[in-house]
Amino acid sequence: MIITTTNSIEGKRIVAYHGIVSGETIIGANIVRDFFASITDVIGGRSGSYEKVLREAKEIALEEMSEQARKMGANAILAVDLDYETIGNNGSMLMVSASGTAVSVE
Repeated sequence: MIITTTNSIEGKRIVAYHGIVSGETIIGANIVRDFFASITDVIGGRSGSYEKVLREAKEIALEEMSEQARKMGANAILAVDLDYETIGNNGSMLMVSASGTAVSVE
């Protein structure tokens, strides 16, 4: 599955549009609190542990989106947008969402 933030893929021709696809991941409050409480690897204001979890959440959202596209018969997703939002009481949860357009290219 080709996944890109662009509207086209160089050297590929879009032969079918299958529709909008999306994937979401939510990290609960306990996980977020645990990360902030146990951050010991903060260097220069960055937390490697928290960044690792955000990357994993992004990968899960992208994989869910890809699976939806595969079920539609697509082999690529264009114009992908990634969003990071806090939700719940006092921003107690973090949501990562990915969306794009499922297409077939050749």
